[in-house]
Amino acid sequence: MGSSQIDGRMEGWLYLIRSNRFGLQYSRKRYFVLEDHHLRSFKSVPSSNDEEPVKSAIIDSCIRVMDNGRESIHRKVWTSYNVFFIFTLYNTSNHNDQLKLGASCPEEAARWIHSFQEAALKGGPELVDDVLNCSKRRWQSFRLGGPSKTSPINAIDWTICSTHTDPMTSDVIAPSPWTIFGCQNGLRLFKEAKDRDSHGKWDDHPAIMAVGVVDGTSEAIFQTLMSLGPSRSQWDFCFHKGSVVEHLDGHTDIIHKQLYSDWLPWGMQRRDLLLRRYWRREEDGTYVILYHSVYHKKCPPQKGYVRACLKSGGYVISPVNQGKQSVVKHMLAIDWKFWKSYIRSSSARSITIQMLGRVAALRELFKAKQGYSSSEFSSGELTMNNGSCHNEMENRFDVQTTTRDGSNKGNIAEEVDKAPSEHASLVSLNDAADEFFDVPEPSDYDQSENDWVPDFVPETNSQDARHPKLSTAAGFVKKLHDLAVQKRGYVDLQDMTMEDSNSIPCCYGSTLPKDPTCNLPCSWATTDPSTFLIRGKSYLEDRQKVKAKGTLMQMVAADWLRSDKREDDLGGRPESIVQKYAAQGGSEFFFIVNIQVPGSTTYSLALYYMMNTPLEDSPLLESFVKGDDAYRNSRFKLIPYISKGSWIVKQSVGKKACLIGQALEMNYFHGKNYLELGIDIGSSTVARGVVSLVLGYLNNLVIEMAFLVQANTTEELPEYLLGTCRLNHLDASKAILVTQ
Repeated sequence: MGSSQIDGRMEGWLYLIRSNRFGLQYSRKRYFVLEDHHLRSFKSVPSSNDEEPVKSAIIDSCIRVMDNGRESIHRKVWTSYNVFFIFTLYNTSNHNDQLKLGASCPEEAARWIHSFQEAALKGGPELVDDVLNCSKRRWQSFRLGGPSKTSPINAIDWTICSTHTDPMTSDVIAPSPWTIFGCQNGLRLFKEAKDRDSHGKWDDHPAIMAVGVVDGTSEAIFQTLMSLGPSRSQWDFCFHKGSVVEHLDGHTDIIHKQLYSDWLPWGMQRRDLLLRRYWRREEDGTYVILYHSVYHKKCPPQKGYVRACLKSGGYVISPVNQGKQSVVKHMLAIDWKFWKSYIRSSSARSITIQMLGRVAALRELFKAKQGYSSSEFSSGELTMNNGSCHNEMENRFDVQTTTRDGSNKGNIAEEVDKAPSEHASLVSLNDAADEFFDVPEPSDYDQSENDWVPDFVPETNSQDARHPKLSTAAGFVKKLHDLAVQKRGYVDLQDMTMEDSNSIPCCYGSTLPKDPTCNLPCSWATTDPSTFLIRGKSYLEDRQKVKAKGTLMQMVAADWLRSDKREDDLGGRPESIVQKYAAQGGSEFFFIVNIQVPGSTTYSLALYYMMNTPLEDSPLLESFVKGDDAYRNSRFKLIPYISKGSWIVKQSVGKKACLIGQALEMNYFHGKNYLELGIDIGSSTVARGVVSLVLGYLNNLVIEMAFLVQANTTEELPEYLLGTCRLNHLDASKAILVTQ
């Protein structure tokens, strides 16, 4: 059921994701055509371009698309489940107006997401002059599918930030953290490079990586690795059985794995692992799967097993050779929890290396697949059975998904008239009038192997749980969100304790000390601009990036704050460094980046940049400062880099430039001598998941960042950095409590 894209026309089968009156989600199959900003829906493949659609709508620059990840949805209202890769369209002027769609595979979902982003980015000619101020008259009936009242707009994938992919995977010049030490079973083996004073010695629990080439698409390998069902026994010689303990969102879950003992040294007791698993897809088709050990109240240590601790680990699957093959990197840093002190650390390393040999087994599995249909080996893991690509053991988390993502209680839409203003509404695309019509699947005629009845009723207390009646009350939503975070049921083993003593009068711009030597923990400094790559003068012709030579602004201050609410407009507060300069009547202009991480405790990292030259001397920055929010969202770019830290955090954050406003909610505060950008990390479950992971390792990290305004035209090129920063071993317990 693939989709096709020819000359700007995208078409194919998708699934409308709806909710019944009980809050359970179900799917309805429809044929969609996206062409020239027109989205049309059919109940069958249209026989001609003139065929009248069942429903239609306009996609323009007010529309955003977000990636919700994997979910298991009822195929019929009361019966079997299918695994879908979900994405949601929504109106920026009204987040309650949503249309939730599902694709049968991640690559198909990625193609549709890209097509919708292209359509929205181009907008309509009538919107060029005023991108931001979407006409309320035009959008007053815009309902993409009725608000999924228990699922806020919070799963935007920040790896899908720009519709124009730069031809490189990194915008940072950095040395490789890996050193090769051997080759085994056709796999190259690497260990994480240590500091110069380590003299090449091994750690007690070193990070080791195996790299091999597999004859399979990155998508097929991803599906195979994600499976915890019976098909895993075809390649994973370590794995006995596994299950999903809790589904947190479409990209994150808690899983339990029990390992066989016959591959372990004689006399060694069986091991198991309780892991937080996170995945994402990059723009180039690379899949990243990350793991680290956690504690969960529903899965305490079990009799007969010793629980090993995976400090960090995972897979990176990158397509090569036009996508026909993939480079698979498998990394582990694991404490096997030996209790006998005489067991040498070399024994632990050998066990880890043996476990990494699963990449060779995976390679042989895909070799054996040659000549067989992919469905025989596909691994959906999320529904339970032995034959179908979506029928395996991890079905438990399915019901949690359906009860967690809310309902629209069958919003009934009006039929679409011929008037252009009515065509702008997507309410009709989710019309409940045809609720009971569905396109039959080939497998619908034989459900004997696909039926499965859940064996328990899941709890609905994840981060994204919301009560339908509170969907329009932002205050209640925040309280529920905070309560869900407090009672999420699992604890990262790296979580820190909070000190309540850091409550002092706050002078904004002075709460995080500066240390140019980079030796003081919990401090800031600037980063060498040449570390980062930006668009050169001829970028539009050669697509080449060049080293940055300097910054337009000087970093002058930073804040590291915590509060029970989001702290906005720090630059406008009387105690801030910005207002102190303003009181002196100077010409300085401040650019403030306020990164906000909401939760039971909201953290704010504010970075203050200052320039002494007139704003008019920098036309691109002037356009950004004076532009509307839509323009700013399409131009503000961040380049992240973890220069010191564990592999799992480095893989989570990456080194690729990101248009933050395309991925996260941004709030702008403009004063006479400053512009402040409030970046709400809580607006994306993907971003929130990454940041929550980073917080767990925070005091072991050195984080470097660069900020710039993206240049899109010859007149605007070359790009220049606004500023850089280096954050040294931040400590969440040392964040200053805001008491005002």
